[in-house]
Amino acid sequence: MRKGERKGERTRKMIVERSAEIFNTKGYFGTSMSDLVRETGLEKGGIYNHFGSKEQLALETFDLSAELVLERLEEALDGEGRVLERLVRAVEVHRTLAEGRLIHGGCPILNAAIEADDAQPALREKVQQAMNRWQDLIVRTVCEGIAIGELDPGTDPEALETVLISTIEGAVMMSKLYGDATYVHRAVNYLARYLRSLAR
Repeated sequence: MRKGERKGERTRKMIVERSAEIFNTKGYFGTSMSDLVRETGLEKGGIYNHFGSKEQLALETFDLSAELVLERLEEALDGEGRVLERLVRAVEVHRTLAEGRLIHGGCPILNAAIEADDAQPALREKVQQAMNRWQDLIVRTVCEGIAIGELDPGTDPEALETVLISTIEGAVMMSKLYGDATYVHRAVNYLARYLRSLAR
């Protein structure tokens, strides 16, 4: 690889990393090129040297932001310990999101899902892929719990996954709306108690 190519790749990576929190905080439509110029320290043309459009950059920043969350969820769900405790750890990940310790602006999957509509099919598809991955992680873990006898065989994996995701994301939305992480902490505490009550 030539030196110029390495520098170009580093610059491209820097643009994505510095732009990710702007897009996640201001929104994919609310973020302006002047925001990106200010955040990256590059001129508009410098950004367009690496990305064909603001939309292309937005999609790549979503990939980066969503991966941060999904990696944490995978670590929690694929880690050591009993199934229910791993599910609790996955729910706990959202405390860090609500407090802006993982990425500023809240959950990138929720934020992009709200913005993604029929006019933005590429973003919508990426959000669906991220959500599918999250759902699959939970369903797989719940099925494991049923198979090894930790969870009641009558447990519906898809229903439990829907309750967990919709409860936590609703709480994330409320915390963002009011600028108060209390809503997420309440939801996490409630879901943790609920999950532990499912122990067979």
